[in-house]
Amino acid sequence: MTVAQSTSAEPQENADWVSRFADDVIAESERRAPGKPVVVASGLSPSGPIHLGNLREVMTPHLVADEIRRRGRTVRHLISWDDFDRYRKVPNGVPGTDASWAEHIGKPLTSVPAPAGSAYPNWAEHFKAAMVEALADLGVEFDGISQTEQYTSGTYREQILHAMRHRGDIDAILDQYRTKKDPGKKPQQKNQKPVDEAELEAAEGSGAADEDDGSGGTGGYYPYKPFCGECGKDLTTVTSYDDETTELSYTCTLDGFTETVLLSEFNRGKLVWKVDWPMRWAYEGVIFEPSGVDHSSPGSSFQVGGQIVDQVFGGKQPIGPMYAFVGISGMAKMSSSKGGVPTPGDALQIMEPQILRWLYARRRPNQSFKIAFDQEIQRLYDEWDKLSAKVADGSALPADAAAYSRAIGVAGRELPRTPRPLPYRTLASVADVTAGDTEQTLRILSELDPENPVTALVSVRPRLDKAEAWITKYVPAESRTIVRTEPDTEALAALDEASRASIRLLLDGLDSHWSLDGLTHLVYGVPKVQAGYSADATAKELPAEIKVAQRSFFALLYDLLVGRDTGPRLPTLLLAVGAERVRRLLGA
Repeated sequence: MTVAQSTSAEPQENADWVSRFADDVIAESERRAPGKPVVVASGLSPSGPIHLGNLREVMTPHLVADEIRRRGRTVRHLISWDDFDRYRKVPNGVPGTDASWAEHIGKPLTSVPAPAGSAYPNWAEHFKAAMVEALADLGVEFDGISQTEQYTSGTYREQILHAMRHRGDIDAILDQYRTKKDPGKKPQQKNQKPVDEAELEAAEGSGAADEDDGSGGTGGYYPYKPFCGECGKDLTTVTSYDDETTELSYTCTLDGFTETVLLSEFNRGKLVWKVDWPMRWAYEGVIFEPSGVDHSSPGSSFQVGGQIVDQVFGGKQPIGPMYAFVGISGMAKMSSSKGGVPTPGDALQIMEPQILRWLYARRRPNQSFKIAFDQEIQRLYDEWDKLSAKVADGSALPADAAAYSRAIGVAGRELPRTPRPLPYRTLASVADVTAGDTEQTLRILSELDPENPVTALVSVRPRLDKAEAWITKYVPAESRTIVRTEPDTEALAALDEASRASIRLLLDGLDSHWSLDGLTHLVYGVPKVQAGYSADATAKELPAEIKVAQRSFFALLYDLLVGRDTGPRLPTLLLAVGAERVRRLLGA
C-alpha cells in the first residue's frame, strides 16, 4: 500500500502509519537520489502565532524522518520559514499590536516591526522564536531555512531567471485552473471547494491563501513579484522583462513608483507562491512533504505545483499525505482570553512533550483529532498512563506500542520525563485545592501512599507543573474548588439521622484509611455498610440502589466541604483538606 492509498479501515496490527511511510520514502529516495541523504520538508509562515494545526505540518515529516534515522539512514528534515512572504493582515489578539500595524500590509514579514515589547528584530523572528522553542521541547530536529536569506542573498537567482524564461509554460499550466472574474465576487479557482473559517486559518499559516499567481499585468504574465523600492510593499506590477539582458521594469500600484533593474543582480523580490513552492522542491530535492486538505482541490498550490515542478523545473513532486485538521477541545474559553487559536507553546504549558507527540503519532495524518484544553485532558492522561502500563507489561498492541515509542523519545535518546508520574487528575485536584502552596502540596502527595510516600516535589515534576498551569489558566473560576473555612452549621443541623450516621461511619474510619486507596475504599464503602453489605462487596453483589446511595453520599460531603454538589475526587479532596479540618467541617 502506498502513502496515497492509506485508509482508516486498516487492522490495528497494520496501523503503524509511520513505518509504512518510512518504507515508501526510503524506496522513493533510492529511486530519485540513490546514496544521498533522504530529504523531508515542512513549511511554516511566521505571519502570526504558529498554531497546533500548523504543528501537524512539522510532526508528520518529523515522525517519518525519526523512523528513518532509527533505521540508521541519514535524513534531513527541512523547515522552510516563509518569512519573505507578504504581511497579509494584523492577527487578532496579538499583544503589543494595534491598528497601526496595518500600514505594513504588503511588506515581507521580516520587514514588519515586531509587536511592541518584543526582544526580536522583526515580526517573523518574534513568532518564529516561540515555535523553535516548542520544537526543541518536543525533540524535533530540523534544518531551518529562512526564505528571506535565500532570496536576498541571491541563492535562487538561477531558478528565478529560469522561471522568467519559462513564464509562458507556467502561465499555460495556471490557465487550466483560472476562471473569469465576476464583478463584485472574490476570485476563486476553478472547481475549488469552499474553505470554512477554521480551514482558512490553517491554510493561511502555510501560504496556501496567497491568491496572487503573478498574472494581471498589461505587459503579460510574470511569475515574479518585486517589493517596491519606495514603500517596500509587493503591490507592484511587472511591466516588461527582457530575457537576454534580464532587464525588468515594474510599477508600484500604491505610490506610482517605477524602477528598472537587472534581475540577474536584483534580490528584492520573490517568485509567486504557486511557482516558489515547486521551485524549492526541485532545488532541495524534497522526497516527502505533507500538505493540508486545503491543497486537495483542483488548482491548489500542491496540485498545480506538481505540474510546474515537472514541466518547468525538471524535478518531481514530493510524495506525502494530505493531513486533516486539528481541533481544540475547550477552545471557546481560551479563544476569549487569548484572542486566537492555541500554539504548541500553549499546549506544552499544560501537557508534557510526550503526550503532545503521542497525539500526532497515534493518528494517521488523514484522521482529524482534538487537543484538550478542558476537562478532557484528565481523561487523556488516564489513557496515556494505561498505555504506559500496557507497554511495560508487554500487553500493548503493536501499533500502540510503536506510537508510544515515538512519543517518549527520538532516535538515540528519550525525552526527559516525570520520575514519578502520579495521575494528572490527582495532581490537578491537589493544585486546585492548595492554590499552588508547595508545602501543602507536598503534605498531601506524601499521604497518597504512606508505604511509598512522595518525599520531594521534584519527583512529580514536570507533570505537577503542567497540572497546576492547567488549573490556573484553563479552569474557569466558577469551577475552582474553595474549601469552606467554617462548618455550615445550618446544613449540619438539618441532617436526617441516616445522613448523620453516614458521616459518623466516615469519620470513624478516617485514621485507619488515611491514604488515597484507603479513603477510596472508605467513601465507596460507607453506603454499602449502611445498607447492610460488606464494604468489600463488589458491584455484581450489590443492588442498583447502592450506586444511587453513593452519589447522594458524595453530594452530601461535597456540599459540607466545598459548598457544591461536585468537585475533585473525594479521596483526593479529603487528603487535601486534612483529617482535622475534615472532622471540623463535618461537625465532629
